[in-house]
Amino acid sequence: MIDAKAIIGKYEEKCKSGYLLDTSLYEKYHVKRGLRDKSGQGVVAGITNISKIVSYKEDADGKHIPCEGELYYRGYSINDLVKGLIVDDRFGFEEIAYLLLLGELPDKDQLHEFESLIGGMRKLPRNFTKDVILKAPSKDMMMGLQRSVLTLASYDRKFDDISINNVIKQCLYLISVFPMLAVYSYQAYNHYICDDSLYIHRPDEKLSTAQNFLRMLRPDKQFTDLEASVLDLALILHMEHGGGNNSTFTTRVVTSSGTDTYSAISAALASLKGPKHGGANIKVVQMMRNIRENVHDLKDEDEIYAYLLKILRKETFDHKGLIYGMGHAVYSLSDPRAQVFKEFIKRLSASKGKSKLYDFYERVERLATKAIAAERAIYKGVSANVDFYSGFVYNMLGIPSELYTPMFAVARIVGWSAHRLEELVNADKIIRPAYQDIVQIRRYEPLSER
Repeated sequence: MIDAKAIIGKYEEKCKSGYLLDTSLYEKYHVKRGLRDKSGQGVVAGITNISKIVSYKEDADGKHIPCEGELYYRGYSINDLVKGLIVDDRFGFEEIAYLLLLGELPDKDQLHEFESLIGGMRKLPRNFTKDVILKAPSKDMMMGLQRSVLTLASYDRKFDDISINNVIKQCLYLISVFPMLAVYSYQAYNHYICDDSLYIHRPDEKLSTAQNFLRMLRPDKQFTDLEASVLDLALILHMEHGGGNNSTFTTRVVTSSGTDTYSAISAALASLKGPKHGGANIKVVQMMRNIRENVHDLKDEDEIYAYLLKILRKETFDHKGLIYGMGHAVYSLSDPRAQVFKEFIKRLSASKGKSKLYDFYERVERLATKAIAAERAIYKGVSANVDFYSGFVYNMLGIPSELYTPMFAVARIVGWSAHRLEELVNADKIIRPAYQDIVQIRRYEPLSER
């Protein structure tokens, strides 16, 4: 009998030597690692009219000057959109979803129609919860989401119809049921793996997406208006962020092959679940807990700063040398999403009796900016991104950490859908970038001579 473990161990060494590349060749062949150049500019892979990110201004000589970050959905500033919702004191997930998907802000009648449509679509196939979600619980909620999305295709007789009309219908359905798939997957895990009570609450058609999420998650279905409003804002801020982020680009690449909606969204989920993308907010929560456990005086800025330097020098926490939630591939001086979010977080923390913890987060944010600037040679400014605070918010809302990344998916499914539709409407070529090969041609040796 062969020793599979030993053989595979040898394969690992062969892989390490056979796949390892000389990284200096990236510069020799002008290949931009991560599809970004040394100044942080991304390789242009397409055009989009869905959202706009501003992180720098150009001076008279065409030089890029870092600026305060700006984010626009279909041309509307995210700040103005949020202010409009605050003035009217209403939930906005459905309205902003309408904007991203259809290109214009709805009037009252259009919004009511859209909200009714989304609410009415919040239904899973008969016995789907029991047969698909509850029978195969997983400790990885994103795996559960992927499995559910792919299984839903088997209930759709036109699953592979990529006509715009059909794709719109499929996208709206997935947007509607994603909160159910996420929460029910967690309830299955919490019951069958954690041995806790099982709660499966049906959504209320008259409630917003944020309200329904909290209603389905909590045993007593109860939540405050402030809690639902903060969650609604979190979903809006995570809804869309350009075509270049990993999961959205994945959606466009897979869509360009002509595949079905369920496969494209499943691929996006696979991308989002990676810790370098959607899992960042969990790492922030873990890091902040680690700092609190190792810093004696949480008001002592010198002590906090010294510990942050230890993190950057890979001496503590996870030894990766990263202060999670700080910095962004695009933004430099500020992430507008984090700026918009902070005022709501402050109000929520006060209502939860956690104002001191909020002050601690602000303190770490300010000191981390200084520590990174002092310790790293960076080509642009560094600031807190939206993930620095989102995990803190979810924790205050009683949302378990297993659902942090699925929460991201519940929001980002809207952006993925918009980019899938834009790709289908405009593009007729499969996305296939070039790779520079460095293969050395070798003479074939017969088996007997090797």
